[in-house]
Amino acid sequence: MERLQFKIEINAPARKVYRAMLGLDDKATYEHWASAFGPSSTYEGEWHTSNKIYFVGTDENGRRGGMISKVAVHVPEEFVSLQNVGFIDGDNEITTGPEVEAWLDGHENYRFVEESGRTTLMVEVEVPDDHVRFFKDTYPVGLDRLKRLVEK
Repeated sequence: MERLQFKIEINAPARKVYRAMLGLDDKATYEHWASAFGPSSTYEGEWHTSNKIYFVGTDENGRRGGMISKVAVHVPEEFVSLQNVGFIDGDNEITTGPEVEAWLDGHENYRFVEESGRTTLMVEVEVPDDHVRFFKDTYPVGLDRLKRLVEK
């Protein structure tokens, strides 16, 4: 498992960045930046500590898939930490097996730091070695989409 870090400066208050990133006022804002990972990316669930949340999309054949995470920590407008707990494969939750084990205990951490009305968004993700290139290529695209959306 490799830990990747990304950082972007956004000319907007932390509250606005945080709410857009999580899609709290309109899920479409989450879907806009997350579409970098897959065109149909969305989530199901609530962003409350200890809740299970599903990050899902459909493949080219219309089959549903994605990640299952637990909201490990949620401090509004400051910090969100997600722990990987499994996968979605069609209508099935997969929480055991070799593919899942490669992701278990991996985290996605999002830190929002505001200074003078400008927010530094820091992202830290732990991913299996065979997914490093995908995340290195994709996260900057998604974060740039979020920045452009929030700075409108």
